[in-house]
Amino acid sequence: MHQILSQILHFLQQGIAAIFRFVELIWTWSVEQVARLASVPWGDWPILKVILLVILVAAIVWALWQVFWELWIGAERVLSAFAGLVVVFVHTLPRVLLAGVIALAGLWLMNHLDNSLMQVPTSLQVWQQQPTQPQPATQQE
Repeated sequence: MHQILSQILHFLQQGIAAIFRFVELIWTWSVEQVARLASVPWGDWPILKVILLVILVAAIVWALWQVFWELWIGAERVLSAFAGLVVVFVHTLPRVLLAGVIALAGLWLMNHLDNSLMQVPTSLQVWQQQPTQPQPATQQE
């Protein structure tokens, strides 16, 4: 069972790592393209190319704003989920403490009760009694 769980966790870890590698690849490629666009010598371009560049920059800023907003909402949800998890951990502490106290009390009882008080009388120990064999009746003549 431990090996199956370990394999499942390893598979999930590899899948998540592959997703993050793909995301990193897309981000790196996109940043390179934006950097290449930013480094073009637009100073000596005709006005129509400059207007096109301004439109492209506006579209890039809009797309990055959308990315920023989604990341902001995602981070907020992750923080909220983490806070909820912490609240659940704190909320369960009294029951966990109660389980520990019950275990401690049980351990104390097992170690300190006199074993002679716990013995079942031999007359009630049916599992240790030998069954009595019926005696054949002897006939008198």
